[in-house]
Amino acid sequence: MTEANFWGLIAQLDWAHTGEDDAVLAPVIQSLSTGPVADIEAFETILAEKLFALDTERHARHIGEYAYTDPDEPFDVDWFLYARCCVVANGRKFYEAVLANPENMPKNIEFEALLRVARRAHELKTGAEFDFVPPLSYETFSNKAGWAAA
Repeated sequence: MTEANFWGLIAQLDWAHTGEDDAVLAPVIQSLSTGPVADIEAFETILAEKLFALDTERHARHIGEYAYTDPDEPFDVDWFLYARCCVVANGRKFYEAVLANPENMPKNIEFEALLRVARRAHELKTGAEFDFVPPLSYETFSNKAGWAAA
């Protein structure tokens, strides 16, 4: 799977069903499940790479109400991950704009559902659990360089 294939799949998210995450994801899951398992794993790998790249203190400071302020203040690491998912779900152009300028992070919005795409596509294709682990972690604070003194 190439970057272009990845972004082509992301473009298939059906926002006409906003509020019904499974319906939004359905076209992507269906398309991904028709290819080889290697493509499902590659999708997960590219998604993890995109989320990892956004895992920076600078991006975390611009997510709205739940923004990171300093190490001594509460910070919802899951919300930040889900906000990063929202960035990717909005496509390549938006992703690149946010990556280049953290102030463009969406405020007070998330799309956690994106994390289910590869798992569901794999289950649809094989009937088995998806136990693939990408080389990079997308969990908040995984990108050590992104959290070094900003």
